[in-house]
Amino acid sequence: MVLNIHSDASYLTEPKSRSRASGHFFLGWSPVDGEPIQLNGAFHTLCSILRFVVSSAAEAELGALFLNCQEGMIFRLTLEDLGHPQPKTPVHCDNATAIGIANNTIKRQRSRAMEMRYFWVADKVAQDRYQLVWHPGQENLADYQSKHHPGAHHTAVRPYYLHEENSPLVLPRAIKPSTLKGCVGTLQDGYVRNVPLPRVPREQRASPEPTAPIGIPLPGYCKPSKWIPAWPSVGNALRFSQRIL
Repeated sequence: MVLNIHSDASYLTEPKSRSRASGHFFLGWSPVDGEPIQLNGAFHTLCSILRFVVSSAAEAELGALFLNCQEGMIFRLTLEDLGHPQPKTPVHCDNATAIGIANNTIKRQRSRAMEMRYFWVADKVAQDRYQLVWHPGQENLADYQSKHHPGAHHTAVRPYYLHEENSPLVLPRAIKPSTLKGCVGTLQDGYVRNVPLPRVPREQRASPEPTAPIGIPLPGYCKPSKWIPAWPSVGNALRFSQRIL
């Protein structure tokens, strides 16, 4: 039972030049590079407006990391008291500059004007409390809470945030934005260009057998290219367990 945090920010999207910070907290397994992220229901969601007017998107992302890691310290202590030792908590972020500042892998000459308390994150990384890693924004689960989206997108990503029959168990990895830059091609695993999270069929099943129908994709989105495991219903779970036995 490992705490996972996805952090994101939206720069200058609130009145009075404010920025919005969000975080998605769930318990699962330590993510492995190149393998799908094993999902679990979120037990906490952070959605807040940064108190200070930030001067760049990197500072907004660093402020979101600050708020999410502050909340994460409380959850880490709680889980350890319950008998679940925590490794370095993995934190996903889609801003390479903010990750470089927090991990101290880039020069901080131009970051002196940023809010001083945001650098508390760098101290916790040095103390091996957090593992901050850059990942594409398309696989960031905190993107949904930080921005305004059309109604079709709310319907498309609903299975990732609510427990439904077609809620996926894993989140496929997204490729880097520069992979198909300037080329014509289709993204894999149900991803759509410039849209976060892959598309999920309305109906899914608990078996990868090709005989059963995969389902009807949502209108306006491409059909997933592969089977995505979902929570089985009662009947499917019994048939699935019989096949295993």
